[in-house]
Amino acid sequence: MANHKSALKRIRSNEKRKVRNRYQHKTTRNAVRVLRSTEDKKEASEMLPKVCSMLDKLAKRNIIHKNKAANLKSSLTLLVKAL
Repeated sequence: MANHKSALKRIRSNEKRKVRNRYQHKTTRNAVRVLRSTEDKKEASEMLPKVCSMLDKLAKRNIIHKNKAANLKSSLTLLVKAL
């Protein structure tokens, strides 16, 4: 167990960050899943910028790696073009 005030605060703040990061990551994964399952090109084209923005935010906050975000955005763009 932590013995210093700063260590106790760090434990609390880390837990808050973990919960927030998990929520954002899960929300983005669900959005990617929905976009991949979409059959309508118009609907997918409207969703693509929102999903790309979500991925960029995760990469900026180091929740996912920037290359993973780039790879996902690239594959989703190709998928939408192919519809």
